[in-house]
Amino acid sequence: MSQILETQDIRALGSNLEMLAQQIVEGFIVGLHRSPFHGFSVEFAEHRLYNPGESTRNMDWKVYGRTDKLFSKRYEEETNLRCHIVVDASSTMYYPWDEKHPEKNKYSNKFCFAAQSAAVLMNALKHQRDAFGLTLFDDEIRFSTGAKSSTVHYRLLLSKLIERIENPQLNKPTNLASSLHQVAESFHRRSMVVVFTDVMENPEKAEEVFSALQHLRHAKHEVILFHVTDKSKELDFEFENRPYIFVDMENGEEVRLQPNQVKEFYTKQVGAFTAQLRMKCLQFKIDFVEADINQGFIPILQTWMAKRSKMH
Repeated sequence: MSQILETQDIRALGSNLEMLAQQIVEGFIVGLHRSPFHGFSVEFAEHRLYNPGESTRNMDWKVYGRTDKLFSKRYEEETNLRCHIVVDASSTMYYPWDEKHPEKNKYSNKFCFAAQSAAVLMNALKHQRDAFGLTLFDDEIRFSTGAKSSTVHYRLLLSKLIERIENPQLNKPTNLASSLHQVAESFHRRSMVVVFTDVMENPEKAEEVFSALQHLRHAKHEVILFHVTDKSKELDFEFENRPYIFVDMENGEEVRLQPNQVKEFYTKQVGAFTAQLRMKCLQFKIDFVEADINQGFIPILQTWMAKRSKMH
């Protein structure tokens, strides 16, 4: 998919979420048309390959200028799909973070990736004329909207995401379980619910988190949980074996150690919790997707599209 932006291009765009989302989604559409998965491409967005002899009235000249391929815009009736995007904005989501150089990872941390992913999904939903809303939370709900499909609404939600990217919330704990329960209570019509979170809860609260996930499914919502991580560091603990100071981003507590002293224990504990989380999601019929911030947006879009097709 040559139209998909390279990682360095994404980071150069920074918080220009509208341009980023537009380019990612349009590149994805073109990639689908070039792929063997024609069934998806027919269902997706408002483009189809132009057939010689047809009217050029609905030609998308912008896509043609970028791809040298002729696509017509395909106008469909409004759908009834409603999608609520829920993004964890607690302090651990701003990892990786360099306190001495706060600008260094501003556009390459977990929250920025989740915000960019949310923008990409909202752009795709707007293409489909689907309604979408946004919820941001840390230890409580900080922002939440109903689902709409207008451009004004889209840009309002982008502005809220940009605000959080540009103003990292440090020393903010999370209350994932309570926030998800509130989300479940607030959505009365059957919807798709997409959650971006690193699930960095105290292990003692694991059952509360599982109960909240089950609550989301109770109202017959279709749920996708994107487990947002910097996989090599947070799951695999791949650090050079030299002294480090590890800082708890929620309370500022510091621990000095060499990674090899704790790596085996750490990866075993994290692996066990992740496996338990995956199993609970399977049990509740929730799509659990590892969203490594270094792997880009294609897994996000593919999962969303597959889930959307099941709801029609």
